[in-house]
Amino acid sequence: MLRGRASWVLIAVWALTILLALRLIEVQIVRGPTLVADAQEKLRSGSTTFGARGSILDRSGRVLALSVPHFEVTVSPADAADFSRIVDGDEQVIELKIAAAEIGEVMQMSGQQVLAIIDGALAVDPHSNWARLSEAVSFAQFRALDALDVPWLYFAERAGRSYPLGAVAGNLVGFLGDDGTALAGVELLTDDCLRAANGFTRYERSRQGVPLPGTTQTHLAHAGGDVTLTIDADLQWFAQQALAERIEAVGGSWGAVTIVEAATGKLLTVAEYPSVDPGNVDGTPVEHRGSRAFTAPFEPGSTYKTLTMLALLEEGKATPSSRVLAPYRYLADNGADINDTAPHDDQSLTLTGVMVHSSNTGIAQLAERLTNRRRFDYFQALGQTSPTAVGFPGESGGILADVEEWDNQTVYATMFGQGLATTAVQGASLYQTVANNGVRMPLQLIEACESVDGTVLKTRQEDGERVFSERTAKDAADILETEDRASWVAGDVEVENYRVAMKTSTAQQPDGFGGYSDSYLVSMSGFFPAEAPQYVVSVNIADPVLMNTSGAASPVFRDVIMQIAKSYRVLPSEHPPTILPLEY
Repeated sequence: MLRGRASWVLIAVWALTILLALRLIEVQIVRGPTLVADAQEKLRSGSTTFGARGSILDRSGRVLALSVPHFEVTVSPADAADFSRIVDGDEQVIELKIAAAEIGEVMQMSGQQVLAIIDGALAVDPHSNWARLSEAVSFAQFRALDALDVPWLYFAERAGRSYPLGAVAGNLVGFLGDDGTALAGVELLTDDCLRAANGFTRYERSRQGVPLPGTTQTHLAHAGGDVTLTIDADLQWFAQQALAERIEAVGGSWGAVTIVEAATGKLLTVAEYPSVDPGNVDGTPVEHRGSRAFTAPFEPGSTYKTLTMLALLEEGKATPSSRVLAPYRYLADNGADINDTAPHDDQSLTLTGVMVHSSNTGIAQLAERLTNRRRFDYFQALGQTSPTAVGFPGESGGILADVEEWDNQTVYATMFGQGLATTAVQGASLYQTVANNGVRMPLQLIEACESVDGTVLKTRQEDGERVFSERTAKDAADILETEDRASWVAGDVEVENYRVAMKTSTAQQPDGFGGYSDSYLVSMSGFFPAEAPQYVVSVNIADPVLMNTSGAASPVFRDVIMQIAKSYRVLPSEHPPTILPLEY
């Protein structure tokens, strides 16, 4: 009997020994590395060092966007209690509710709100050691909170972004998401230059939280590069203010002012209204958060009679004094039906007169001298069928069907800027080519990227492409200067002491169903000084319900030119303007 019991005990001991051995093998050999890694991870600690994203600057170095530190504020609810603080050399007990009120005062919230956050966390987990009071406070708030010396209050630095000029150039600068991801504008366009690389410090700690010697690893953060734009922030502000005031006065829905340096293609201003404030993106409706000047094509109307005029002059099919009898309504041989804006008797016009009176029927008859394919070639050569060299996020290349797809009406509509759509910057580029003696320069928005080590990568200045001869450009400038002096808006756009060349447009907009709506987009595009052009100015205003004529754009066009002349000290014109015959 005893021997049998001894045998069973022996078997049990062996079985237990085998189980313990197997468990030991599992712990030390099979799961050993994993358990060790888990233990080390629990004892591992560290912090992230945020690299500063680069700044965005205007052409003179004025800051449009920069990185600023923000601080996340958290509490340990389980530790939130009364504590001692040294005040003027004396130890004082600070009650929890007093500390909460002090914290709330700095963070612009009540003490009760602070306590509610703490109580809410404890209700979910009585041992909670984390609850967020704010995702981001300013550096000044951080310093004030830190000075309170609350032992259960904690801070973590976060990378933030500031836009000192608010909505000025906001349409161009763009913005970041809550996680720091570039979402729009130059922030997105030049993200490779601006983007920083975060660093970190990692170490293993004892159970008491003390770093263990020899375990610290450090990876340095790297700041992003600074991006300089071609934009003049002061001029951008002026244009944006002038545009905003005019849009409000005429009941418009949006507008753009584009200013280009004629000889270089550099964009000095792309002002828009309404415009996003990158520091308060949620306060701006979605439709106003981008740049319509780059992304929203529209039928330009009569400002594109200039393109047809240029083609006629360059191909030798017309001169400024070429004659045409322009009726109110013209029925083309292919069945197209063209008419002018308002009824009138037949007009005996020169090409100059056709432009000044903005005659659809006149330009249509003259343009019949050109083949459709040749006119299409000029649209392409002038960059009207593709995005600009800027490459702005979401940029449109305009809308123009291939010439083989034009119907009979489109053949004629494209002669005077309808049946196609272009962007505001494409329109400015067209007039830059005329102003630069027929040489088209790629538009430029980014001047350079400068890395933290001082290396500067400038945007390569591409060579211009001659599209028209100097003779064609000079004849076109004379015609457009005549319009500035002889058109119905002449009195509204005259700039004392300066000769100006320009073209107006009142373009009825499509209704989306193959016809036209009651909506108009009015424009005025040109350059100055007319005799030796330096600057191109283009103004577009959509839906000016209280004045749906190009007169709505006149004051902005004039005032912007006056401001450019003042800011850049443009010398006054020395010779009288050119005024060509309008009729024969």
